[in-house]
Amino acid sequence: MSKDSRAGAGRSSAASRARATRWAIGVSAFLVTAVGLVLMFLLAQSTNNRELYERNYARLFGINVVVAVVLSLVLGWVAFRLLRRLRQGKFGSRLLIKLAAIFALVGVVPGALVYVVSYQFVARSIESWFDVKVEGALDAGLNLGRATLDSLSDDLVSKVRSASTQLADVPDASAGLMLERIRDQLGATDVVLWTGNGQLIAGAGASRFQLNPERPSPQQLRQVRADRAIAHIEGLDESPAPGSTVPPPASVRALALVQRPGFDFGTEPRFLQVTQPLPPAVVANALAVQEANREYQERALAREGLRRMYIGTLTLSLFLAVFGAVLLAVLFGTQLARPLLVLADGVRQVAGGDLRPTAVVQGRDELGGLTRSFAVMTQQLAEARAAVEKTLGELDAARANLQTILDNLTSGVMVLDPRGVVLSTNPGATRVLRAPLAAYEGQPLVDVPGLAEFGQAVQQQFDDFEVEHLQHGLDHWQHAFELRTSGEGLSQDAVNIVARGAQLPGEARLLVFDDISEIVSAQRAQAWGEVARRLAHEIKNPLTPIQLSAERLEMKLSGKVAPAEEAILAKSVRTIVDQVDAMKRLVNEFRDYARLPAADLKAVDLNALVADVLQLYAAESAPITLLCELDERCPPIRADAQQIRQVIHNLLQNAQDAAEVAAHGSGRPGEVVIRTRLADSGQRVRLTVQDSGPGFAENILKRAFEPYVTTKTKGTGLGLAVVKKIADEHGARIELSNRVVDGAVAGAQVSLSFALAGEAQGALAHAKDSTSSVA
Repeated sequence: MSKDSRAGAGRSSAASRARATRWAIGVSAFLVTAVGLVLMFLLAQSTNNRELYERNYARLFGINVVVAVVLSLVLGWVAFRLLRRLRQGKFGSRLLIKLAAIFALVGVVPGALVYVVSYQFVARSIESWFDVKVEGALDAGLNLGRATLDSLSDDLVSKVRSASTQLADVPDASAGLMLERIRDQLGATDVVLWTGNGQLIAGAGASRFQLNPERPSPQQLRQVRADRAIAHIEGLDESPAPGSTVPPPASVRALALVQRPGFDFGTEPRFLQVTQPLPPAVVANALAVQEANREYQERALAREGLRRMYIGTLTLSLFLAVFGAVLLAVLFGTQLARPLLVLADGVRQVAGGDLRPTAVVQGRDELGGLTRSFAVMTQQLAEARAAVEKTLGELDAARANLQTILDNLTSGVMVLDPRGVVLSTNPGATRVLRAPLAAYEGQPLVDVPGLAEFGQAVQQQFDDFEVEHLQHGLDHWQHAFELRTSGEGLSQDAVNIVARGAQLPGEARLLVFDDISEIVSAQRAQAWGEVARRLAHEIKNPLTPIQLSAERLEMKLSGKVAPAEEAILAKSVRTIVDQVDAMKRLVNEFRDYARLPAADLKAVDLNALVADVLQLYAAESAPITLLCELDERCPPIRADAQQIRQVIHNLLQNAQDAAEVAAHGSGRPGEVVIRTRLADSGQRVRLTVQDSGPGFAENILKRAFEPYVTTKTKGTGLGLAVVKKIADEHGARIELSNRVVDGAVAGAQVSLSFALAGEAQGALAHAKDSTSSVA
């Protein structure tokens, strides 16, 4: 067996022995407590239930003998353990023996002295408790109480008899007012007027609020007829409420016959009943004297039993004191030595590098506080180490979460130092600024290609913000920028961004920005729509008068001027009329763009609509090859047929114009392809128009759907703007891009993706399910 195993086994056996010791001490303490409770019960019942004590005296004596034997065995076993601990040289053994001896002497010597004195007192002085003078005094007190109560009763009877004469002439209907007056005169709580057969006539006081007041008995009524008035005391026989020292309310009740003038035997008599409370002090004193006399008589008859009872209780008390002192000595000695042992074991653990919490002794003394302080110290060290590890883990998790959030933000986030050096960025910043910012971390923002002007503007904003922050307490700044970024071999592209800056703790600066180019484009489209609406209204009105005036002028002057001047006149009028027609077409296009009607979405066959429109271009597209590739699987879409027809027309017209430009420049025939295709998901239909023209410059690609953005010399720039507006009305996705072949631009391509009609979508899903079932 290894040394650690032996040490562990030793600690286990020591712990088991310690638990056994504590269990034995606990049992002993319980027995001592039980004996103490029995003695307290005997002391409480000794003066009230002598017969119960004498009947169970032998049984109680036997129980005490058994307890004494058990306690003797426990004391012997504890003494044996103390001696064995002393021989083994265990820590705290001498202290335990000293404490046991001290507590034993402290308990036995004073206990024996008290026992001797108490025994002599009980044996010789109980007889002095039952003195003849005491008994005579109690009898005199009883007689005095009875005389006092009789005097009060007689006085009330006299007053009630006198008061009854006041009711002799009072009829029953007016008796209530007189009864109230009598109650005030006598200081009574209740005054009632009864008939001869016990029926209530009137009342004053408490009886007025009772549904069925207590009636005089027939015997009392007969006695009143004979004696004219009687009185009796109520409430003295009742006992106080349990746990209460207040005597029950007592009162004197007097009953008198009311004499009517001219009384004859045919008239029913009336009786006046008056209830008057007795003084509480008189009642309390009377009851106290009566109770004291009863107890005195009972104890006088049980002198010998009482003497034996007290002597037995004192003997048991001494016995309990002796054994309890020794047990307390062992218990207190263990409690004093245990903290020292725990503290010594904890010191060895800490010295060995073990910071686990040590055992704690529950106690309010200094030794218990010392062990608790030591345990708290080791626990705080362990908690500090665990807290550091937990904080590091939480910090890593928070950093990872923050990085994940930053990586998935659509907005750009950048951290700069006061000199404008890029400290960190997220992928959104690279996407918005169109520059590989991650490769330039640790370098100034102004050194990033294409962002020098932006970096200087940002630095200037932060410098101004520091001044505003000190003066006005601002916590951030916000500004809109228009960047000119460029790609390889491409023209510059304008990007509209809005940036927001703030100061981070320390000297770092936070810059958050987002691309608002689409928002700006939408605002421009809305503004252009409003401009177009107003221009159409303001310009179209004078055009017709101008045209009519020019034609009328030609008609009036025709044949009246020289031929040369007439030719100039005709040419000028044609120019005016042609330009007016051109302006009317322009105004109509303005009107159509500004007042595009709401789409009436229905199920539309896109292939049939494309074929119908292509018939219009069959003869016009002779110099341009027009190819049509229609997917027969395409189901109906949700669309407005008239607006989609306009979309197809605008796209084909733009494609033909671009293809013609390329054909004149290269000498090769132009080509336009219109294609429909069902998406792989089966949920949308895509319409694509391609041309072989020169394509779009990058700056035009970004603004191609804005009104009046065009590369044509004769175009108005409203064709793609109308297409974009109709696509938005249909909830369609629109994409515009250049077709690149072998690294060169080979034309442009516009694609629109439409949602399916409800019936077509359901039928397509059913067909897919059927196909899956067959498979």
